[in-house]
Amino acid sequence: MPLYEHVFLARQDVSAQQVEQLVEQYKGLIEGAGGKVGKIENWGLRTLAYRIKKNRKAHYTLMNIEAPHAAVAEMERQMGLSEDVLRHMTFRVDELDEELSAMMQKRDRDDRRGGGRGDRGDRGERSGGGRPPRRTEEE
Repeated sequence: MPLYEHVFLARQDVSAQQVEQLVEQYKGLIEGAGGKVGKIENWGLRTLAYRIKKNRKAHYTLMNIEAPHAAVAEMERQMGLSEDVLRHMTFRVDELDEELSAMMQKRDRDDRRGGGRGDRGDRGERSGGGRPPRRTEEE
């Protein structure tokens, strides 16, 4: 049976529980057609590179799918009809990766560092520098 990686973006104003309900709905559709859904990763609410249907953010979700093409095509058709799904993309792959995706690995790395840039001890203290103050006519 063919293997697929599927990513979809849900609107920013739906809750995390509603995103989980969408995932369960599409998972049921795939399983009803004789396929199975492996790993499901919720990448969370992320900022979009550009606005899509007046949304600046979206809930990202990745699904690993092993199913016949007809089941995946029906799932994509249902997503196209849903107002909650902004975009979706499906890739056919040779094998499914059961490890954490690059997006989740990046999030774990940021969590361990405490976010931000961390200590920049190799740089000295910054002076009050920047641009010189503006001159006024009184000077």
